Parts: sequence; C-alpha cells; structure tokens
Amino acid sequence: MLEQTLASFHQGTSLAVLTGDLQTDNDAKRLARYGFPGRQIVTGGTCHLDARMVTRHLDEMGFRGPGILFVENVGNLVCPSSYDLGEAAKIALLSVTEGEDKPLKYPGTFHRASLMILTKTDLLPHVEFAPKLALENARKIHSKIEYIALSSRTREGSPEWLNWLRGLRTRVGQEVAAIS
Repeated sequence: MLEQTLASFHQGTSLAVLTGDLQTDNDAKRLARYGFPGRQIVTGGTCHLDARMVTRHLDEMGFRGPGILFVENVGNLVCPSSYDLGEAAKIALLSVTEGEDKPLKYPGTFHRASLMILTKTDLLPHVEFAPKLALENARKIHSKIEYIALSSRTREGSPEWLNWLRGLRTRVGQEVAAIS
C-alpha cells in the first residue's frame, strides 16, 4: 500500500517515509526507488517506535516540514498504538486475511485511529471475511472512525485514500494557521 501511495506523488513533493521493523532494512530499500527520503528504523526487538526514534531519524535525514511524513510503525496491532509520535493522524490497516474481530481484539489501535483502511480487498472472493462486520466492530470501538476499502493490486479505493490524505493536509494546515 505504501509503495502504491508513494508512486502517486510527483517527485519534488515534500514527503518522507520512516519504516519500523524488528530487523533488516528491506522496507526502506524497497521504497527508495520512489525517490523520496526514507529510513528504516530497526528496533532490535522493541515492538514499537517512539518519538525519540522518529526525531533522531528525521534529523539524520534532514527532513523538515511542512510536508507529508509517513511513519510505518512496527507491524502489529498491539504496541504501536500506545505511543504518540506527534502524528496528525493514526491509520489502522486491517487486511481481509486477518478477521473481522481484530478491532474488538485490539481496541486501542482502532480507538486511536482516525481512519481504518481495509487492505487486500482483491482477496475477498478467496477468503471468508465480511467487510461490513469489520467496520461495525471498528465503530463499536470508535464510532467516528473513517473507512476506506483498498486493493493495491486493483487500485480500488486509491482515489478515496489520496483524497483523504489531501483532506488531512488541508485540515492540518488550517489548524497550524489557527495556532500561529
């Protein structure tokens, strides 16, 4: 999903990516081909990123806003949601291969998320998964969570995702202008 998203932006866009993982820099290597500054944060076993890690890597990259910073936290639904990274929005990704009950099993993630993206929707004909039930479960935890169904293979939902990002940039810009 992140690859497809980066491919949607023009070179020269103020954008950077930080990816967190327990080991390897495979994600950062794969994303580098899109030409945006990026860095892998290898946690060495820690199940989450924290604000100090993010700040240190942004400083080392020399990335300064305003712009878009994608932070892909360590890939689980438990630890990452508890840590404030200074983000404008948390986005929960739920794959159709994971089960509709995940919002109920990991309520912290879905409670803190502004948006739930249902991923790998191209697999729906091949798995038992009820998107409506997954959204109902997420809204039991966070009644106002926004929702997009997305397939990186078919690009279903991509326009909605990019529009959501544009809207977030507008909302954040307005908030900053109001604070200044």
